[in-house]
Amino acid sequence: MEVINLIYVILSGILIFFLVFPFITVLLSLLTKEKVDDVENPKEFDYACIITAYKNAEITRPLIESLVKQNHKKHHIYLVADNCDLTGFDLEHEKLTVFCPDPPLNLKVKSIIHAVENFVRDHDYIAVFDGDNLAHPNFLTEINKYANNGYRSIQGQRTAKNLDTFYACADSLGEFYKNYIDRYVPYRLGSSSVISGSGMAVEADLYKSYLYSPEIEEGKHLWKKMLQEDKILQNVLLAKKERIVYAWNAVVYDEKVTSGDQVQTQRGRWIYSYFQNLPNSLGLIFKGIGNFSFNQILFGITTASLPLFILVFIAIFTGVLGLVINPVVALSLFGALAIFAGNILLVLYLSKVPKPVWNAVWGMPFFVWRQVLALFKMKDPNKNFKHSEHTRKYTIDEVLNKQPEHELDHQEKTQ
Repeated sequence: MEVINLIYVILSGILIFFLVFPFITVLLSLLTKEKVDDVENPKEFDYACIITAYKNAEITRPLIESLVKQNHKKHHIYLVADNCDLTGFDLEHEKLTVFCPDPPLNLKVKSIIHAVENFVRDHDYIAVFDGDNLAHPNFLTEINKYANNGYRSIQGQRTAKNLDTFYACADSLGEFYKNYIDRYVPYRLGSSSVISGSGMAVEADLYKSYLYSPEIEEGKHLWKKMLQEDKILQNVLLAKKERIVYAWNAVVYDEKVTSGDQVQTQRGRWIYSYFQNLPNSLGLIFKGIGNFSFNQILFGITTASLPLFILVFIAIFTGVLGLVINPVVALSLFGALAIFAGNILLVLYLSKVPKPVWNAVWGMPFFVWRQVLALFKMKDPNKNFKHSEHTRKYTIDEVLNKQPEHELDHQEKTQ
């Protein structure tokens, strides 16, 4: 019984740490101020805006139009239309170059490499977008502020362009939370933002070193079993002791899931990638300890934290079990769960989420159930991880007119 109790106490301690840690970091971040200076005579950096499309080039039209309308003018747009039928796709602009690889590449990172190897000119930074994204008119302007402060890896804020179904609102709720906990808070504390997968800009030579890294070369042959590109990128950057900053006002709009089936497919892919990347996250913690690097340690802890629903389920089960093994520790675990739940509501409040997202809180058990079902899709990634279909075709003007801006009161003016 002593051994069982010891194991239980250690497991509960780990769970309590990961349940309470986000709340502590949120409180600490509220005591900090962002330091992005208004540089005198700022440089107008040149950006390569790469869009990857798979089997559907038409969905990229609103994104291309939003990039053409950027207030920052020094950029070029590259659309890689992989395995796409371009019949009727008549969009032309002096800032746009369209590639249609033959044979098809069938992998996002290969599409990005194809664009990079066919740039019309050298660029200072590379910004990557998914085909369903939309860029706020000031996206590149905001990114350029951070570039002028010497930052080489910049993640913008990705948020919903559609809140038209319960699943879209629930998906957006999760992204608001993750944006704050995994991106904004670590950045404010002096560590790195977790990369979203799109809406980020990286200094060109640094990004190319990632594209031609051994991890990418190995991953090309794994197809859907490949570790997600954003995780490889952040691992490469942190290994180089780079810091990924978070540009809250550099907004990119992203299409949220609209059905339960889409939740299962998307979350199955994400959960699979989390467990693939877990050894890297744990390794980064130990590497950070050896290097005395707060950046690496906090980033490793952030990315090692279990997916929310798995963490909560394990904590509840462990707490109930502990009522027999060690009631005091079990009650501590339930207290940590209460703090965790309260912190989610606090983060949503601080993020000023729109009303439809608040309304989705009451239906989250249905969304969580779909994530549980997603666990069964991990056994055969090549079969079950289907490409997400995008159907919500809005222009940037329609999104801006329909959705209120959400920004933090204390961040309306960049310090």
